[in-house]
Amino acid sequence: DVEFDLDTLDTYVKATYPDLRKCLNLVQPNSQGGQLLQPGRADVGTQDWRLKSVELFKAGQVRQARMLIAQSTSPDDADEVFTWMYNNLDLWGTTPERQDQAIIIIRNSAANASLVADHEINLSATIVELCGIK
Repeated sequence: DVEFDLDTLDTYVKATYPDLRKCLNLVQPNSQGGQLLQPGRADVGTQDWRLKSVELFKAGQVRQARMLIAQSTSPDDADEVFTWMYNNLDLWGTTPERQDQAIIIIRNSAANASLVADHEINLSATIVELCGIK
């Protein structure tokens, strides 16, 4: 019996896909008084870099999202970050052609991850490329 805005629920799904259990674990503490709260507005709820970054991307705040992801992840998290990017292709483009471009960018960056000296530079360059898809 929790009321929710579809866009808010979509943010939680994008942050955790394909892990339904993780999605439920984030939604539960962010459901207060019969309402699902926006991720950034939940006082007591659990926060996650993916939730906040999805919100930032949706708001067009690419630089802030890039900085958040880079600061919240380590080189050991690279595979998880690239998988998250792949699972959220619609953040990078709504047409099949744009999503195909995103797949190539993500694949190239993932392949280069072990070759780069600085994880943050590779991750930042990937996000800049993804956001530049036309």
